[in-house]
Amino acid sequence: MKIFAFAGSNSSTSINKQLVKFVLKSFPNEDINLIDLNDYLMPVFSVDLEKNGFPEEAHRFLKNIEEADVIICSLAENNRSYSAAFKNIFDWASRINVKVFQDKPMFLMTTSPGGYGGGNVMAEAHKFFPAFGADIKETFSLPKFYENFDADNGVIEPQLLSELNSKIENFKNQI
Repeated sequence: MKIFAFAGSNSSTSINKQLVKFVLKSFPNEDINLIDLNDYLMPVFSVDLEKNGFPEEAHRFLKNIEEADVIICSLAENNRSYSAAFKNIFDWASRINVKVFQDKPMFLMTTSPGGYGGGNVMAEAHKFFPAFGADIKETFSLPKFYENFDADNGVIEPQLLSELNSKIENFKNQI
């Protein structure tokens, strides 16, 4: 099985990327393609720029999804929505293929330093991603990242770890 994984953040210290990396440890025998959004920088989407064609980075993002069997991602929340870095990639990609996620099974996650754990962006993505071809099989939101996550051990709060492990197993059983 080939997994396409990313964090919806361009931060070099992304807590969402740390969460994705931790979850990917639960798939030790799979072919994993973990990307960094910084490798997909392109001009801010506009219909004027679109007239000149689509950036190669948008095509590469879609190709990664096409080649994958499943998607595992964790979205950063900026001002109660997607990060500008992710939204820009998403906007360009959706103009090439409105079914950006190409009907691939998705494990959708969020985390944040606050107690809501990225709940706003999770709600937005859960509502809109299916219209763009995401087959969301499971979701997980980790609140208070810095209290509940350790760089060496991952999720350290027992109840949250149990919930995450259960959701990983449920995801595996559905794919």
